[in-house]
Amino acid sequence: MATSSATSQRAELANHCSSKEWSKAIRILDSLVSQNASIQDIWNRAFCYSQLELHKHVIKDCDRALQLDSSLLQAYILKGRALSALGRNTDALLVWEHGYEQAQHHSSDLRQLLEIEELLTTAKQGKENMLHEAHGSITLQSESDSLSNGNVIENKKQDNLGAEDESCTNNGDKSVILLKSADKVDLESELNGEDRESNRFDGQVNGSPDVIDKLSYNSESCNDSSDASESCEKVFTNSSESSKSADVTGIRTKTSNKFVFTHEKHEARKNKKSGVARVSKTKSISVDFRLSRGIAEVNEGNYGHAISLFDQILKEDPAYPEALIGRGTAYAFKRELDSAIADFTKAIQFNPSAGEAWKRRGQARAALGEFVEAIEDLTKALDFESNSADILHERGIVNFKFKEFNAAVEDLSACVQLDSDNKSAYTYLGLALSAIGEYKKAEEAHLKALQLDRHFLEAWAHLTQFYQELSNPAKAQECLSQVIQIDGRFARAYHLRGLLFHAMGEHRKAIKDLTMGLTIDGANIECLYLRASCYHAVGQYKEAIKDYDAALDLELDSMDKFVLQCLAFYQKEIALYTASKFSSEFCWFDIDGDIDPLFKEYWCKRLHPKNKIQYDCPGFLPNRRQHRMAGFAAIEIAQKVSKAWRSLKAELKCPNKGNSRYGKRARRRERLNMPSQNRGGAGCSTSTAMETSTSHGIVDDRSSSRSMSWQDLYTLAVRWRQISEPCDPVVWVNKLSEEFNSGFGSHTPMILGQAKVVRYFPNYERTLDIAKTVIKERTYVYSKTDQIIHLLKDGKLEEVVHAKSCSDLYNIVGEDFWSATWCNSTAFEGKQLEGTRITIVKMGEHGFDFSIRTPCTPARWEDYDAEMTMAWETLCNAYCGENYGSTDFDALENVRDAILRMTYYWYNFMPLSRGSAVVGLVVMLGLLLAANMEFTGSLPQGLQVDWEAILNLDPDSFVDSVKSWLYPSLKVNTSWKDYPDVASTFSTTGSVVAALSSSDD
Repeated sequence: MATSSATSQRAELANHCSSKEWSKAIRILDSLVSQNASIQDIWNRAFCYSQLELHKHVIKDCDRALQLDSSLLQAYILKGRALSALGRNTDALLVWEHGYEQAQHHSSDLRQLLEIEELLTTAKQGKENMLHEAHGSITLQSESDSLSNGNVIENKKQDNLGAEDESCTNNGDKSVILLKSADKVDLESELNGEDRESNRFDGQVNGSPDVIDKLSYNSESCNDSSDASESCEKVFTNSSESSKSADVTGIRTKTSNKFVFTHEKHEARKNKKSGVARVSKTKSISVDFRLSRGIAEVNEGNYGHAISLFDQILKEDPAYPEALIGRGTAYAFKRELDSAIADFTKAIQFNPSAGEAWKRRGQARAALGEFVEAIEDLTKALDFESNSADILHERGIVNFKFKEFNAAVEDLSACVQLDSDNKSAYTYLGLALSAIGEYKKAEEAHLKALQLDRHFLEAWAHLTQFYQELSNPAKAQECLSQVIQIDGRFARAYHLRGLLFHAMGEHRKAIKDLTMGLTIDGANIECLYLRASCYHAVGQYKEAIKDYDAALDLELDSMDKFVLQCLAFYQKEIALYTASKFSSEFCWFDIDGDIDPLFKEYWCKRLHPKNKIQYDCPGFLPNRRQHRMAGFAAIEIAQKVSKAWRSLKAELKCPNKGNSRYGKRARRRERLNMPSQNRGGAGCSTSTAMETSTSHGIVDDRSSSRSMSWQDLYTLAVRWRQISEPCDPVVWVNKLSEEFNSGFGSHTPMILGQAKVVRYFPNYERTLDIAKTVIKERTYVYSKTDQIIHLLKDGKLEEVVHAKSCSDLYNIVGEDFWSATWCNSTAFEGKQLEGTRITIVKMGEHGFDFSIRTPCTPARWEDYDAEMTMAWETLCNAYCGENYGSTDFDALENVRDAILRMTYYWYNFMPLSRGSAVVGLVVMLGLLLAANMEFTGSLPQGLQVDWEAILNLDPDSFVDSVKSWLYPSLKVNTSWKDYPDVASTFSTTGSVVAALSSSDD
């Protein structure tokens, strides 16, 4: 019965070929190949593809046939012609040479041997029309004719190659509709409706797609060596919360998506004879003719006309899969993605084996941000074409965008194994490897992409981001210099370099590059917002507000840009507030006291880790501005503390002058009544004409020693931190309202999904060990609703001890949970304060949020306030006793230890919305300087002092770990006392801003 069916199909195949109905012939060959993958059927299908000028499918089927029989001369001939038609003449010549070598070592059809010899001779003479001169000699052979005509082709393994082998080896799609792409620049102009250089590459340079940055991931499906007339590159820009790399927003908004099939740069197109020129006037041939015309119209960018041609075909035959795929592709080019998906879905319904329909629907769904569905479709497409580098490439990029980094690495690695020249696959593989912490392999992948094409701008941009994230600004700048040499009008390069300078604290250099970027693309919100931030930092408030307003006025097409727009709103208010304080004394610059708590809470939320953007991490790269800030702040702290200690020493000598112990009196003084100069608007609370308020942040020379609390001390550093990087919402958590009461606090992830956070992942192993220690000691953890989960039963504690990863811990507990470390109290013997909460939350199917979180609830604040008060008093008493003013390093040991203990409690307290790490370090250095000990060294590579405190359960352990590197770098020095008074020298807010910005150039 099967034999009868096959015979019937072959008779139908012969009829279709006689009528030149190549699409229908291919469908039958698809069926035959899936039933019994004979070499002849595979080659015959390649021939049919060649008649429709679907050259990439020709190449794939020829490759498959050659895998089964490497001596198949006609496959070498046809593959070479397909390569030549694509303009890849060198590759064609190599194929023919290889075929000729095979023919010399095997029994061959003499006619074909002469044919390939002629092709070689013609190719070597450099004639451009070699494809057409010998075109008529290829004939489609039936299974029976192959032997009777003396052809040596045998149906080897015919009975052994079934459908399963087909699914594993077939490199051709089950559908023949694949569109030739028009020029990339024209296509993108059609799709975008505007010429926005910041979001695309110049097609005349390298034809590569958009650069990917932290705010938008763009995907291309195929490399430049693929067949432009069939398998096309895609660029997707989407705004779902899963669309970015390690720093993404969780907010969704209306999107504008690109679905771009970029072109293969080849010269043969103008020389190719149209495949429809030989079509007769029959009705069925007219259908194929219109199908080819529709494809051509799409290639020319005439999407409306193409759709009308496909409509005519579908009116006559609504179940024509190729026409549905063609029309769906035209819809996709018009960004009518829902209509495109509908057509691809119908094509699948009529022909479930149409792998091209599955693939294209997957692409369209990815463009809409429907990543789960997109991956399902692309996986189905791989069932029909298991060794398709193109589909693996596409699915790899979608997995990357969906933050399934491990799956992305697997797909893209498989892709480059199949297609070692796929430069795009290599650079996206680099991105995925970097996300999972494989930095050496990631760098190698990026460099491989550039080895394949030194002008590949996207790879240069990715490598720039890679080096920037690893805090290697020199190499990042080298990459950007290469980009600008290749294309001086590429706006994204200026944005990336502006971003780099901003992160390094060189705001004026950043402004120059961002201005250049904006001359190319004036509506680029990333450049606008970042330039506004730089103007804001250097005190050019008029220019900053102008840029913030421009950013607010833009119509946006993605959630990432919407986040920037929200930040622009808040930053504009802060800029107005700062401008209002510009001529006032710096001590009156008081964001915590002046700005409305609700405004601050929403401001902080915009830079929650879920919404975190790359601009907000200035401390990771070498930052000159931060260094200047730390130096000025430390000296001011030393000067203020020294005065306070001098007053305290005098009080201790004459106790009758004071009637209470140091630190026991009220530590806040009333402000003077003064008219508000605020122009900040709704975000600020000082909008009344006259107002009296209190603030812990006011400390001046008229204050007695007793007026300086621990919070006044740290506020000195907080204020410097606020003014140095004004786009970071650094505020005291107890100055918030609702969020304070509900436990607002810091959140620092080491793993986010499948991504290893480069800055904090080095602490992963230690944190995991501490978590296991705490869980074993407590015998329970807390659920995300703060319910106790006991772990005494079923041997779970023993499993905890042997856990190797956060995934293991999650599986043991069985749900999201947290467990808090503790800090042994110094102020209250036997008391343990809550430290940080080590938290594990499941993210997606394979990822986790493994982080430390520090909620600042009122009760916790009260505990740490008492501890910090005692630590500050202990320090003051240690210095102001018999060792007051000493320059004997050994005699100051108790002072050093007291400073470190207070630093330990500060870091476990984490009382700021952000910035606690640098503030704690600056205060520690300032206190050491006040005690005549100057730190002359540098922090050990990779060490983060705040993490040292957080991961030690006892202050003595922290002191021991820090003093091993800190104390050898301390030297006794009193020369700082000769420095001008910082508060007097930089008396106004404007003078402080000028000092911080003075050496930007």
